[in-house]
Amino acid sequence: MVSIRSGGHRTAVALAIAVALGLPLGAQAEPAAKAKPKTATREQQLESRVSQLEQELAELKDMLRQQQTQQQQQQQQVAQAQQQAAEANATAQKVAAAPPPKETFSAAPGVSVALHGFISASAFSQSKNFSFGNGQNAEYPIPRTSAAPSSGSLSGVDVRNTRFWLDFKGAKFTDNWSGGGRIEMDFFGGFNGTGPYSEQQPVPRLRQAYMDLTNPEIGSTVRIGQQWELLFPLDMVPNSLSHIAFPLGFGTGLIGWRFPGVVWMQDLNHGSSSGPKWRLDLGAFEGTWNGPGDNLNYLTAGNAGFRPQVEARLHVQDKDWLAFFVAHYSQVNLKGVGDTVAAPIKDKVNSLVYEIGANWKPGPWNLKALVYAGKGIGQVFGDLSQFGDISDKGGYLQVGYNFTKNWSVNAFYAQSNPDDKDVIRWAGKAPFTNGRLRNRQTALSLQYASGAYELGAEWIYDKLDYTTNGTDRKKLGGNQVSLNALYKF
Repeated sequence: MVSIRSGGHRTAVALAIAVALGLPLGAQAEPAAKAKPKTATREQQLESRVSQLEQELAELKDMLRQQQTQQQQQQQQVAQAQQQAAEANATAQKVAAAPPPKETFSAAPGVSVALHGFISASAFSQSKNFSFGNGQNAEYPIPRTSAAPSSGSLSGVDVRNTRFWLDFKGAKFTDNWSGGGRIEMDFFGGFNGTGPYSEQQPVPRLRQAYMDLTNPEIGSTVRIGQQWELLFPLDMVPNSLSHIAFPLGFGTGLIGWRFPGVVWMQDLNHGSSSGPKWRLDLGAFEGTWNGPGDNLNYLTAGNAGFRPQVEARLHVQDKDWLAFFVAHYSQVNLKGVGDTVAAPIKDKVNSLVYEIGANWKPGPWNLKALVYAGKGIGQVFGDLSQFGDISDKGGYLQVGYNFTKNWSVNAFYAQSNPDDKDVIRWAGKAPFTNGRLRNRQTALSLQYASGAYELGAEWIYDKLDYTTNGTDRKKLGGNQVSLNALYKF
């Protein structure tokens, strides 16, 4: 900044600036004394002009700085754009080099499909032949007969527990109701014949095939199709890596089976944000019995006269426990469809059972217990799978303990105790068949779980009381030891 001072020096500076700027200052020949007033005015003008020039110079400098800043920002934006373009080009090259995506399930618009299941393998050794089959479906030993000797050990590897299912969700029914469903298969449909290679070719079996209609606003679900009846405790099946499709205690304290039918499930305290959740389930299922008639063409006693199995279940559940109560009723016409068969002892059998169960998980413990009492329940795996007007009571208890994050141990006990007189009466129809009077099953397992994999060892001991003629009482015990592996997907 230029400073203008008084006196001659100030005048000289002003003259120099004026000359430099080409200002017409006029003649300076007059004496200083005579030119003082005019000179003072010119000096003021020069000072004003200098100040104006200094201000304009400062503005020019600001403009230059702004232009430099804008240029720097533009350069940075260009650099960023070039970097983004390079990254996009690299990503495009990777995508182009990647293999095409695998095909996925397709369904109706808005419907999602999920594939789930598990692969199961058990290497086993057992001391007796067992009912329902040997290996993963062994339940209680078979009494000695000429056709089924009970002596002699056997061993093998069984993969029939392997299972898969498809879950469908998202189908619209009405504005408030949506739909879904499940198709489920395993490989307990038998073996592919009896030849030398049949054992390695198990046949697939349909387990469940049902559709759901759900209204989340009122907490209602209607399930139609083949499904587990309400007696079967889906929420608390005994833990086992060897016995999954045929659970521990099945037919010995654990009852229930899959039937075509319809179930209505209703939340009783729908919308409640705290406390236990209550639900009422009502179901009607296809009737069934072990004859008389054609069991493959809906001509059995259970189908005669359109007499479905009806059930009701009250279910309550909280964070670490659940409990339920079930009642079941049906009537069976032992003359069969069209009353074409002579009834063996009585014309009709009323099937009735009450069941109560609970599951509690305090800390590392897992406690499961169930008891039932009923009669005429062979069709739902009661009465030790014997058909007749037979009273029965039974149940099971399992205690599990997780002693580390991965390791757990489970102890299991179950029993079924049909009425001896009822069993002998219905088994005494000529010719007399072996009557199963009482069965107890004990199991102990050690399991290791990590991610989708589970490994374990299991020992099962079963003790059966039976009669061959109605007067004797014999006992038969059988063991099974297995090593098991499971992979869930």
